[in-house]
Amino acid sequence: MDHDDNTPFDDVDFAPVEAEMERLPLLTLGEAHGLLRTLLAVAEQEGETAEEAGRWAKEIAARIPSAECCSNAAL
Repeated sequence: MDHDDNTPFDDVDFAPVEAEMERLPLLTLGEAHGLLRTLLAVAEQEGETAEEAGRWAKEIAARIPSAECCSNAAL
């Protein structure tokens, strides 16, 4: 997959949202851990996207509590 910073948003498939609901302005802790797991999986691949995913994984990991810290919380 080629990285294109000029991708029009009309061509991007965003997650569906119920019409009555608004998205939270921040990720929940569970969403952040899910995103981190996805980024780490992509980072294990080769290529430019993997490098960027690794960088973002480090950023996310530095900003959220570890999963072990929150093992009693619903992730």
